[in-house]
Amino acid sequence: MKHKNLVFLGTSHIAKQSLEEVKRHIEVEKPDIIALELDKKRLNALMSKAPRKMEFRSIMKIGVKGFLFSLFGAWAEKKLGKLVGVAPGSDMKQAIRIAKMEKIELALLDQDIEITLQRLSKAITWKEKLNFLIDIIKALFMRKKEIEFDLTTVPDKKIIKKLTNKLKERYPGIYRVLIEERNNIIAKNLQSLMSSNESKKILVILGAGHVDDVLELIKEPKISFSFSIGQNQYV
Repeated sequence: MKHKNLVFLGTSHIAKQSLEEVKRHIEVEKPDIIALELDKKRLNALMSKAPRKMEFRSIMKIGVKGFLFSLFGAWAEKKLGKLVGVAPGSDMKQAIRIAKMEKIELALLDQDIEITLQRLSKAITWKEKLNFLIDIIKALFMRKKEIEFDLTTVPDKKIIKKLTNKLKERYPGIYRVLIEERNNIIAKNLQSLMSSNESKKILVILGAGHVDDVLELIKEPKISFSFSIGQNQYV
């Protein structure tokens, strides 16, 4: 999928297919810049070999609900990754390694993870907490055969739409913060990146569920946020 000087690649963070697609797109497209669905903190955590630790002060800053959600999200993604033999975030790590090796500039598009978790702590309702508890119990006993699609591949648009609608219905606050708001932030940062690099080809690597909405927002911007959306760069 392309728009002006942008080439989009939708990935799954635990799919073997995504690792191959990332490598192939970089080889074929030969981008000047690779733009990723990451912020500086997540990039550093992803590339660090040290175990992740969070201080009590940081937990209080982002909020207990946001912290617990991040813990469960990381656990769930790790559990699914073990089922297919791919560590979470391997698609992004693949892009970073190739970019360093080929000396390709990297751009980080996402909001600071602490801001996202702060907003998440405020957005989660009591009903969502209850749903969350029920889903945690179900996840403890989840098996690969019970999952509706092949985890080793990137889900098609029909499945993505179904999963997104289910998230929106069951967790409207979480959907708003993790999907809608981040889509707008990513789109705004991409617009800034495009305008300052008009002569350069930019390969944009996002989770597949973000691609269509981000592209639509770039073509027809609709929403403006007052909180910080500054673009981060990493070389």
